[in-house]
Amino acid sequence: MLSVMQNISTQVANYLLQIKAIKLEPTNPFTWASGWKSPIYCDNRKTLAYPEIRDYIKKSFAKAIKEKYPDVEVIAGVATGAIAQAALVAEELGLPMIYIRSSAKAHGMTNMIEGDNYVGKKVVVVEDLISTGGSSLKAVEALREAGSEVMGMLAIFTYGFEKAVKNFETNNCEVSTLSDYNSMIEAACESGYVTEEDVENLKKWRIDPENWGK
Repeated sequence: MLSVMQNISTQVANYLLQIKAIKLEPTNPFTWASGWKSPIYCDNRKTLAYPEIRDYIKKSFAKAIKEKYPDVEVIAGVATGAIAQAALVAEELGLPMIYIRSSAKAHGMTNMIEGDNYVGKKVVVVEDLISTGGSSLKAVEALREAGSEVMGMLAIFTYGFEKAVKNFETNNCEVSTLSDYNSMIEAACESGYVTEEDVENLKKWRIDPENWGK
């Protein structure tokens, strides 16, 4: 699981810190829905409120997709955080866009995939954030079951958990990100956002996030 380019990775990390899409609280951790204690909280939906940042992410995604997957036919977003990102990228590339729900709709057509003309097509999935990879890979599985060819996935940011790396390898899905945890820590250090002691805490968390802080 690699960042697309180092200069993009650093710039995106700086942007996320600048607008507090990433918040770091090593001494006052957040509690995730999973119950994990975490010194970091990431909400990449905030990038949509800043035209300059939104445009940079859109163009970085489009550039990476053109280089890595020139034969792509459809852009897919993972609900809900990546729907807008996928729409922006699809518009930039002049391609159709679809999105994948976290679960099948409970009424109407009971769709899990919303959109059209994706069966048998080459699809690149856009995601906003990768933690363990579970929800992201659920979207990949839905596309494959529908008959789409998933070429790969691109995300704005990843925590870089070993569990996620293994999950994507097991499911034979290539994934790249615009930025990652290491780039974020480097950017936070350079800007004075965190101390050296904080960095040690942040590194320990990523090694064993499930038990950190207990």
